[in-house]
Amino acid sequence: MAHTPQVKIPATYLRGGTSKGVFFRLQDLPERCQVPGSARDALFLRIIGSPDPYSAHIDGMGGATSSTSKCVILSKSSQPDHDVDYLYGQIAIDKAFVDWSGNCGNLSTGAGAFAIHAGLVDPARIPDNGTCVVRIWQANIGKTIIAHVPVTNGQVQETGDFELDGVTFPAAEIVLEFLDPSDDGEKGGTLFPTGNLIDELEVPGIGVLKATMIAAGIPTVFVNAEEIGYTGAELRETINTNPEALARFEQIRIAGALRMGLIKTPEEAATRQHTPKIAFVAPAKDYRTASGKEVKAGEVDLLVRALSMGKLHHAMMGTCAVAIGTAAAIPGTLVNLAAGGGEREAVRFGHPSGTLRVGAEARRVNGEWSITKAVMSRSARILMEGWVRVPGDAF
Repeated sequence: MAHTPQVKIPATYLRGGTSKGVFFRLQDLPERCQVPGSARDALFLRIIGSPDPYSAHIDGMGGATSSTSKCVILSKSSQPDHDVDYLYGQIAIDKAFVDWSGNCGNLSTGAGAFAIHAGLVDPARIPDNGTCVVRIWQANIGKTIIAHVPVTNGQVQETGDFELDGVTFPAAEIVLEFLDPSDDGEKGGTLFPTGNLIDELEVPGIGVLKATMIAAGIPTVFVNAEEIGYTGAELRETINTNPEALARFEQIRIAGALRMGLIKTPEEAATRQHTPKIAFVAPAKDYRTASGKEVKAGEVDLLVRALSMGKLHHAMMGTCAVAIGTAAAIPGTLVNLAAGGGEREAVRFGHPSGTLRVGAEARRVNGEWSITKAVMSRSARILMEGWVRVPGDAF
């Protein structure tokens, strides 16, 4: 077999929120990968180590979970009044597929920090000490995210005492604002694509379920835990070790995607794994987290469990947290009802790793609900920087 040397590409391995990914500046990618297409997809698949029939990502940078098989490209912004364009690829683990259909809310935190590290933010906008406001254009979905990144001595401050459940060590707090988070660019801007706060969703082989289908942060299908035989306090292993349960969730997700108009045929769902998300909610109750910590019912407003790329997420996707905060702010959705109903500007929910607070500003105009922004705190830290190496014939 012919010998092809490895190619070196400048890269930064970064944790953002409860996810991590390989970050690139657009100009550092090989020329044919600087534009969308098969070369870029092939490059990212090989960097992460997919497709991997062993589901281990031994020969790549991925961690064999949806939270750790991600790549990000940043460039100076093409949009007025923005600092950077942020493009995110979710890399499938077991198939040769890169999903560009949505955002990663957790890595949005990393995008803010990396923008400064990578020299993509105008130095005049970076204080010596204080907070740098990074204006991010989320290029996958055409939305603005504002990251408030702490800066010390002109550099991103990464260490601190902010604790984020699902992340082992404390770090510096980064506040994220997702502006006008409703609508994923498809369906013409409606927060509720079906026009209803609660739908009767017919799922083949399962029956009719109550569902709230919302497009905020990321299109999400919410169902009641009780209706599908769960308590809402489940941990990852309970569901991820049960192929029948995972297949049922995929059926619900497909039915929701069809009703939301995201796909036209059930078969299309296979090429659209990243969106919509499927989540189930339950009223607050005591439970034990994945790390063994006790969460008391009084500490949370409700419980939420969400699936990403076909598996129960170990904590909560940031985009799904936006959907939760948004749905909780609107009286009458399943999320709002699980939290006790009424109007609210913030909600604290329990997930498998702990709790998370997310705020949302909802208002009603001419009978239509809209969301001006959703806000939450995360953190980010560079884990490693240098070059990622890839066989030259891989892309």
